[in-house]
Amino acid sequence: MKIAVVFDSAGTLLRMHRVAKNIITGEFLDEVVSTELVGKKPYCALLVMQVDSSRLTECPHDILVSDFIRDHNIDIEVACSRSKVDKTDALKAIMNDARARMKDLQDVMAAVKKKCKNIFYMGVGLIIDLENASIPYVICTGGKVYSNSFQVINTLNEKGIGVYIASGDSMRNLSVLAQNVCVPLHCVFEISTPERKEAIVRSLKKEYDKVIMVGDGINDVLALRAADLGVLSIQQTGKCPPLLCEEADVVIRDIGEIIGIVEKMVSGG
Repeated sequence: MKIAVVFDSAGTLLRMHRVAKNIITGEFLDEVVSTELVGKKPYCALLVMQVDSSRLTECPHDILVSDFIRDHNIDIEVACSRSKVDKTDALKAIMNDARARMKDLQDVMAAVKKKCKNIFYMGVGLIIDLENASIPYVICTGGKVYSNSFQVINTLNEKGIGVYIASGDSMRNLSVLAQNVCVPLHCVFEISTPERKEAIVRSLKKEYDKVIMVGDGINDVLALRAADLGVLSIQQTGKCPPLLCEEADVVIRDIGEIIGIVEKMVSGG
């Protein structure tokens, strides 16, 4: 039996820390769930900035984020949104914003570094509000690979299981993760929106007899539904939100449990 396992990255293969900053109030939101910020309004979206974090820290703090993106031709991608958000419209909202400054991004980056020593990788993003054409939040994520993620994927590879990563993050960070856990880059899908994760699972179902999706958040729901077996990991939070528990076929507290799940599927149990 040909089996594939698709992993989300943040919270599934990686222990993550997230910090957002409210641009208007200056309030910091620790361990925030980015999808919850996006879900506040119909026309909000999480944008991933395709830029090395060192360029952000070296930038003068008083420069507007919109000016930095325009002047340095920084690419952005829509990672998550309640309604379909076009990249062109997202850029218009950014360019209209006159509040968010590089210091705001630098602040959330510093907060994440303080929370996560020996950080594995770091990503930065913007929450935009198309209705007001503004940037209400900036957000930073950073984290480290769970201690047994490499061993789990190595064991799956040895068993001839197809291993894939589908994440809302950019290849800039995912390539580092893939190298660390020995997943070929052609098996890594970047900037995967909920709809794209679902499409990836459905596509793999044409190639494999069974496809398992392993995720940890609301942005994985469509893929969990599409998979032959939807696995919800609560390793990071220890909590099982009702909606996610309803959608998942199996709930795990440690990524290592995937081995037993795959073995059971192979044996027909």
